[in-house]
Amino acid sequence: MSTDPDRIIFVDDEEDVRRANRQSLELDGFTVEAFDSAEPALRAILAAPPGVVVTDVRLPGLDGIGLFEAIAEADPDLPVILITGHGDIRMAVRAMRAGAYDFLAKPYPADQLVGSVRRALERRRLVTENRALRASLDAALADDPAFLGVSPEVVRLRQLVRDVAQADVDVLVLGETGSGKEVVANALHRWSRRARGHFVALNCGAMPDSVVESELFGHEAGAFTGALKRRVGRIEHAHRGTLFLDEIESMPLGLQVKFLRVLQERAVEPLGTNEIRPVDIRVVAATKVDLQQAAAQGTFRDDLYYRLNVVSVAIPPLRERREDVMLLFEHFLARAAERFNREAPAVTQAVRDHLRRHDWPGNVRELGHFAERYALGFAQIEAPAAGTARALSLAEQMDRHERALIREELIAAGGDVRLAAEALGTPRKTLYDKLTRHGLDPTQYR
Repeated sequence: MSTDPDRIIFVDDEEDVRRANRQSLELDGFTVEAFDSAEPALRAILAAPPGVVVTDVRLPGLDGIGLFEAIAEADPDLPVILITGHGDIRMAVRAMRAGAYDFLAKPYPADQLVGSVRRALERRRLVTENRALRASLDAALADDPAFLGVSPEVVRLRQLVRDVAQADVDVLVLGETGSGKEVVANALHRWSRRARGHFVALNCGAMPDSVVESELFGHEAGAFTGALKRRVGRIEHAHRGTLFLDEIESMPLGLQVKFLRVLQERAVEPLGTNEIRPVDIRVVAATKVDLQQAAAQGTFRDDLYYRLNVVSVAIPPLRERREDVMLLFEHFLARAAERFNREAPAVTQAVRDHLRRHDWPGNVRELGHFAERYALGFAQIEAPAAGTARALSLAEQMDRHERALIREELIAAGGDVRLAAEALGTPRKTLYDKLTRHGLDPTQYR
């Protein structure tokens, strides 16, 4: 029995009809299994679900309508095309209202059968892809909700963070506001051998310059006015764990010199004492600016930049992984509904259009807040003004889907166009044309 999920099962009790239709479908490239009755066809379908089922309505024993009903009970998304005589058309229409995909009235030309099967198979593929998408989402949630998504970018990010976590090196996390830099830093800690130690976070941009040094290095009693008792600094508290410094670009230049020494010597000297205390820490620093450019402008020390940038992890902005927006929104909406103890509202077409066309400059954080407002009934959806952004057309959505598939294969092939073309089953010249049209550069994936 074939296990090809795109195969066609054709059921008709007339041998000549089976042979002729099977030949028509096979000449068009389909794999076909033919049966003369419904019962063995149903067993084959349940054992290995096909892409499409085509069945005559009038069959000995279990008829075509009964076969459709049995299939619908087992897999309501499996397309069933009914072949009918003139007197069976009303019955076929009722079956379509119950979920049958299509019906063909005898006599029908071969191209009509082939066209209906091709469209049904495409719908089946979309359903299968959506199932795989949902399975990937469930797996991502089970694995770690922090990296929710199925786009090639987030899949690659998840694997990169896992690999880097085991290396126990200092890491520089790059990402826009709201993209999840602390989430990545926390995952680097939890997935590392330091998971039992402390994860100590400090936002350098949220602390006044007057207290940042004390927060980082700690102090002894009497080290300065108001220092009434000894305080362990964040660096020392992160001993055998992870120190996360967000907005590292905001660290004062004078403090950068002292912190560079900590990175080099893995030791800390609290304020008010000459005692040097060894520390075993991993440093994860995060920034939303180009530190190399900041170093060139003199606002950040270049030696500290190079010392921090042992390994860098870049978080893609949400606008570059739009495949994940709807999944993320559904997750945030369900979480918000549970938090607010209310039923999640239905997602309207206006909301779907907004999710598709908005660029999300605040990234995942902005999307999460929007989901919370929507759960509470406070979200305002503004219709796009004339001449501005609109919901994507079908052609535009197909283009975007094609670009995502090509990019995913390029990533898997390490930028090798020949291997990507083979995986996609397309001529290399055709793929080069598509690369140009979609603005994809294979060298970026090597």
